[in-house]
Amino acid sequence: MSREWKYYWLRLILFMLLTLCIGTVFSGLGHSLSSVVTRVAAIFAFVSFTSLLSIAGVPALLKEIKIYASEESNRHSGAFVFLLGQLFSSIPFLFLISISSSLVFYFLIGLRDEFSLLMYFVLNFFLCLLVNEGLMLLITSLWRDVFWSVLTLVSLHVVMILSAGYLRIRNALPRAVWMYPVSYIAFHTYSIQGMLENEYLRTSFAVGQVRTISGFQALRSAYDISLDSNSKWVNLLVLFLMAIGYRILVFVVLHFCVGKHKSMLKFCRSNPDRNNPR
Repeated sequence: MSREWKYYWLRLILFMLLTLCIGTVFSGLGHSLSSVVTRVAAIFAFVSFTSLLSIAGVPALLKEIKIYASEESNRHSGAFVFLLGQLFSSIPFLFLISISSSLVFYFLIGLRDEFSLLMYFVLNFFLCLLVNEGLMLLITSLWRDVFWSVLTLVSLHVVMILSAGYLRIRNALPRAVWMYPVSYIAFHTYSIQGMLENEYLRTSFAVGQVRTISGFQALRSAYDISLDSNSKWVNLLVLFLMAIGYRILVFVVLHFCVGKHKSMLKFCRSNPDRNNPR
């Protein structure tokens, strides 16, 4: 993505504007029990909308893939070299985007003021962006067309957002399709869950003057998280594995489809001709 450096700087500006909008809408929440549900909504909006905003980068990714196809046809580059270069060139920009957006969001909505918790939030969001970048690269490699790539990505994101566990708690989702496998495929689920576990595990809220409830109990009606204190690291590991998994799939697509000038669009266009021979 080094050829498209303007894309990342523009994306940084857009992310900052979006984060400012979300942060100011949800600012001044405080740390009372009544703020829990609203803060869950803020984190859900942050992860969901920033992921959707990333889809604007499809044209830049498509240019990269077309350049790779040209270089590969001349045997100047291979799929592994392209993926490695694309990954290493995008990581600094993605980290810059994640840390700047996270800092603005984190302090505007008043998350817990601890350095380790802030660093986890930044790392979680960085991996979320990395997974999303891999998904975008995969879909763009399959279609190699801006319209169909954007349409497919928006559709996938909407489905993943619906099953991410906020609009309806994950355990209450219909088990066929929505819970298994969609909610487990959606990277939003692991990112949001990790952020909430980072914020609310090992916390308590006063109910009246003599009773307190844990952060887990406070979240029970808003989002489904695990009681295990290590669960947030498991979510981080899942995001990391998803980022690797998507790039393995991209490697397969680049090697077997892009290198041979095949795409989903060409396949769909060729089917009518086969069904209606002249």
